Amino acid sequence: MKDEIILAIESSCDETAVAILKNGNELLANVVSTQIEIHKKYGGVMPEIASRLHIENITIVLKEALEKAKIQKEDITAIAVTRGPGLIGALHVGLQAAKALALDLNVPLIPVHHLAGHIYANEFVTPLKFPCLAIVVSGGNTELVVMKDHLSFDIIGETLDDAIGEAFDKVARTVNLPYPGGVSIDRLSKEGELKYHLPIPHVDEKYCYSFSGLKTAVINLVTKERNNNRPIDVPSLARSFQETAINYLLDKALPAIDEYGIKQVVLAGGVSANSYLRSEITRRLKDRDIELVLPPLWCTTDNAAMISKVGHYLYNRKVFASLSLGADPTWKIEDYKEF
Repeated sequence: MKDEIILAIESSCDETAVAILKNGNELLANVVSTQIEIHKKYGGVMPEIASRLHIENITIVLKEALEKAKIQKEDITAIAVTRGPGLIGALHVGLQAAKALALDLNVPLIPVHHLAGHIYANEFVTPLKFPCLAIVVSGGNTELVVMKDHLSFDIIGETLDDAIGEAFDKVARTVNLPYPGGVSIDRLSKEGELKYHLPIPHVDEKYCYSFSGLKTAVINLVTKERNNNRPIDVPSLARSFQETAINYLLDKALPAIDEYGIKQVVLAGGVSANSYLRSEITRRLKDRDIELVLPPLWCTTDNAAMISKVGHYLYNRKVFASLSLGADPTWKIEDYKEF
């Protein structure tokens, strides 16, 4: 039988990535071109610049992935691509490249949800087990997703304003820490103490979040200290903010384990690389009969390997899209359907 070879493309934000997955489990290539150094000078991702850099990088990354995989284009059985959510211009670059390849090779086009990719990144550690609770935390998303089977996503809670990663970035900018803010805060927090008492946000909805008030409390604290010419202990502020935000995240998420009969908990998204989140959730679950899966650090940032994993499952269910498929920057993860 012919091998299943999925070529996947990811371009939702500031990484141009191509991966090639064989038979659902053998990663032949995973190439990522990051734009972090370019956007660092602006303190965040500049959408127009990101789109232009994707255009410059996509063919280079594609060629490198094919060379690393040691395959010919004709060996490819399907093209998987991130359709959304993300930056509309950035998504378009990857989608157009994917459609051109699918047309040229006469193979199916598979639409993949970016956050589904982050969840399935955990399969590079171990297979998903159901019911599964995915704690999705990134710069643009904070969601609690219950999965009862493959490709079945039920959002039981989400942020009502800022995503947790967005709050990290904004707090970092307030104290002049470099982008990406989450990385800077995590690193610096190891040198600090818990000396700043920050408010814990309150949201009536059981599994929903609000990080805007916590972020604003930090901004107001910093402004007050500066107006009174008092020095700010930045490492201690970083630690105080980080632990308040992460503890709040877990305090609201983990009760879902009992309510939904969860067998496995997975972290997903860029903030899943946070060292305190990893250690604290491990500590809280160590004495429980629950499997905790932490994605490999290389798979916490945007990449196409995770897109290829979802592509594998969609390919076997024949979830294909026509070449008229458009990008959807606000695509909801529950909205998978036949295209």
